[in-house]
Amino acid sequence: MSASSTARRVAATVLTAGALVSAVALPASAHDGDRDRDRHRQPRVEISRVQADSPGRDNGSNRSLNAEWVEITNNTRRAVNLDGWTLRDRDGNRYRFDDVRLQGRSSVRIHTGVGRDTRTDLFQDRRHYVWDNHSDTATLRDDRGRTVDTESWGRHHHRR
Repeated sequence: MSASSTARRVAATVLTAGALVSAVALPASAHDGDRDRDRHRQPRVEISRVQADSPGRDNGSNRSLNAEWVEITNNTRRAVNLDGWTLRDRDGNRYRFDDVRLQGRSSVRIHTGVGRDTRTDLFQDRRHYVWDNHSDTATLRDDRGRTVDTESWGRHHHRR
């Protein structure tokens, strides 16, 4: 075998190996781009829990109304300004957040009844139930109207 044919074989082997390494490395670098994009995404806020059916009888008392709530959690380290965000049920009942700042890694419960807002509890000041015990959907939207999260329960929509 001549030196030139050996050199061509070595070059072909190196090129083939390089092509294989590039093919394997490409998806890994594309995945790294996804990770970077996730890091720069809007803060992750979600509906973390729902208590649609207040414990005991639904007697319409303020205590019973306030035992019906939706919990919103900020899973990031940074505070999120919820001013102008909305929480809505399937029937279109809407609660609008006004001047609410949710600290990082914290939650707030939005109660149906009347009460005094605090850092951990907000009140819709309603005199009637909002969330259907058997089937409903809670939708959280940001101040631009984009859906941030939804939580559904039950199979059929039954009115109270």
